[in-house]
Parts: sequence; C-alpha cells; structure tokens
Amino acid sequence: MKNRTFIYSKLTTIFTLAIIITTISCERDLSNEAEFATFPADGSVFLDAFSSGLNYFPFVDAGADPFAFTVVSDDVFSGSGAMRFDVPSFGNGFVGATFNTTSNRDLSGFDALTFYAKASQSASINSIGFGISGDTENKYIVELNGLEIDTNWDKYTIPIPDASKLFNETGLFWLAEGASFAEDEGGYVLWFDEIKFEKLGTVSQPRPKIFNGESLSEQSFTGSSITITGLTQTFNLGSGDNQTVAIAPSYFDFSSSDIEVARVSERGEISIIGDGTAEITATLGGVLAEGSLSITSSGGLESAPTPTFSQANVKSIFSDAYVNDTESNFTPGFGGSTTETSTPTSNGDSFLSYTNNNFTGILFENTIDASGLTFLHVDVYVQEAGINVGLQIRDIGANQVIETDTNTGFPIADDKDFRFDLTDLTAGQWTSFEIPLAGDIASQKNNLGALIITGGPNFILDNIYFYTP
Repeated sequence: MKNRTFIYSKLTTIFTLAIIITTISCERDLSNEAEFATFPADGSVFLDAFSSGLNYFPFVDAGADPFAFTVVSDDVFSGSGAMRFDVPSFGNGFVGATFNTTSNRDLSGFDALTFYAKASQSASINSIGFGISGDTENKYIVELNGLEIDTNWDKYTIPIPDASKLFNETGLFWLAEGASFAEDEGGYVLWFDEIKFEKLGTVSQPRPKIFNGESLSEQSFTGSSITITGLTQTFNLGSGDNQTVAIAPSYFDFSSSDIEVARVSERGEISIIGDGTAEITATLGGVLAEGSLSITSSGGLESAPTPTFSQANVKSIFSDAYVNDTESNFTPGFGGSTTETSTPTSNGDSFLSYTNNNFTGILFENTIDASGLTFLHVDVYVQEAGINVGLQIRDIGANQVIETDTNTGFPIADDKDFRFDLTDLTAGQWTSFEIPLAGDIASQKNNLGALIITGGPNFILDNIYFYTP
C-alpha cells in the first residue's frame, strides 16, 4: 500500500495570496475618548440580488477565474435570483472571491451566517466564511473548511464566534474552491441563495481552542516570537450537530501568567521579553479556551554561524543569508506526527523550532535540481545533551509526487531517499553539518522535493541549503 502526497497544495498558496490582497488599509491610533460610529443592523448579503453596497471581488491576482461567477434566475431556492459559481476542472484555476460592502454593518445582534446551497454533484468546499476585510485587516475572519454540499437545496450555518466584536463590518461572505490535484472534484456548478446573518438562538455550547486544544511546552529565547496556532471555536447547532470553524486571533482574549517573560498581542503573536517561565492561555466570550502553551526562556539565542558561500553556488531552502530557491511547507501535518513547528526570531534572525518531534518534513513547492551541487548544509541547536536528529533527502522523481510505502516508510516507485544522522550535538551551541550528496542519491538528485526530519524531540534548525564549494 502506498501513500501519494502531492508536493504542495496550490490552492492553499492561492488562498493565502488572496487574503493578503484584501488586507491593504491604514491603521489609526484611537484616543480614549474616541466614539465609534453606529451602523445599521442589516444582516442581508444576497437574497434575490446584492444587498446594499455589496460588491464582488474575485481573487484575480491569485489565479481565480473572474468570469466563473454569475447571478442567475433559472435555478434559485427562493425568489428571483441566486449566485452561481462554475468550478473549473484541475489545472484551470479555481473560483474564489470576497463579497464586501461599502455600507458598513453592525452584526453584533446576530449569531450566525446562514445560506442555502446546492451543487451539480456532491462536493466539498475547500474554504468558506466571512470577515475578509481591508478595513479591519481581517481581524475577524472566520473560515469553515470542507463543507459538504449535495445536489439538493439545503440550509447551512456558519456560527459567529463572538458577535459583540462585529459592530463595524464590511466583509460579509467569501469562498475559495477548486480541484487541487487531478483526482479532486472539479468541473461542476455551485449555487448559493438567501445568504444572510441571522439571530437563530440555537447556537450554543461554545468550546474555543488554542493550539488545537493541546497543552504544550516549548523552550524559547529572549527576543524571539511565537505565533499562536490551532485557533478554533465549536458550537452546537439547533440540529444537534457540532460545527467547528477556524477563527482569527482577535476573537480571543489572551493572557500570560508572567508578562515580564512573555506578552501576547491581539493578533496572537507571543513576544518573549525576559528569562523565566510563562503560561499562555485564552478566553473567548468569557469561556476558557482549551489548550495552553508553557514557555521557558533561558536568555537570548546566539545566531547560527553566518554562511560565507556565494549565492551563485547555493540553492537555499531556509536561511536569512540567501534568497530561498523555493517556497516550502514547514508544517506538512503528516498523519501520526506529534511535531509542533514554529518559526520564531531572535536578535533579528529567523530559525525553525521543533518541539515534541517524532517525524515531520519540509515539502518544497518547486523541486530543486541539485545535479550540479555536492553538499547539503544545516545548522542544528539543542538545549539538552543526548539529542540526535535524523534527516532524509527525498528525490521525488519526474512525476513530482511523493510516494511512500505506508508500512515501511520507505520510498517507492521513482522516489529515492538519502538518510543521514546528525549526531554528536553539544547542548547550548550550534553544530554545523556539511552532508555530501553522494552514495545512492548521487545519480538521482535533480528532483529534490522534500526533507524528512526525525529524532529530537526538541531542536532548532537554521541555514538549510544545497551548495557546491
């Protein structure tokens, strides 16, 4: 049995770019006497037509087809009009857009976004929600992933995590859907109707989480920063079903048990400012979130040795010293992996921090042709003695697909691995490794697509690059 993992999710990259496109705005400092304007409590988005001030903004620069959206009258749930999206087949882009209004809304009296939807075939919508807004820099974005749609008109509900924060909103609806690989669904039609914010009164039992509900611990350094991840809110709906949405950090109120060690911003960025231990927790709407992070700081982290090779002789994966040759996915989320990966900074230098590692990887968006290169360089830092790290360089072959036997973990088909043990690590200092691209991989290194990382459980990596002296 084999597991086929595509080298990178193009749709994830497209959607990330689409979010960035919509965040251009200016930020003002507010005095304590500032009074916020009041806006109408209008929950309508699309009933038979666009609601007041609503506009369609396709994610064109990210690759979405702007002509995939139309308003139709021949297939509606109610009234005279419905939204239609023609989802293209794989390789032909995707449908993605945000629907924003110039008529700001006060949504604090509602508890959910609701709509009716159907599709020409059973499908799962990649991402859908509300809150993409340049006015608020996406402070209150909500995202529902994998919404299952069938061929009948049905009502769907996306709960609001904390409506009291939504008194000045313009981002009323958005979605991104497309086939991310050849066998994925595509070439079908989506319809939406009766899109509106409602006060259902049946959205209950809130269960917020940070760090996906896990209680984590991490060694860190003064001057570094950590991003809070795994932010979700789960509600029980009137149907009895539970609905979980991914939400922006600004919905939470974060706390640090010692603000002289660590402080948390509204955006969920933890700044390590002193030595000691601090526990990071959060509440949402007065409910304690499941999950926490215990941070122990032992002072500043010395920067890894500065590379001296010319950029012309280097193909970089992760380094502040070079322009990286490819974007990479540093959190691939392998099944069974317990690894927590973050990219903090210390003294202006970025590094990769691995906690509770059993196995994880770095997946390259574009393969690296290392046929003219002779070494892989990596710097490793550990805080405890006796830690070893395993590294596998994976050439994924001409088909650009990672193919692994799920029973043995070894590559199959045209994939090939080169395995190396990073040992003799000294606690409290950087160790540099120059790994020769020799042996089995010497004859197949022109489609390098991933690094598989084992060992630990806790360590730091920096300056990962292929080179020739």
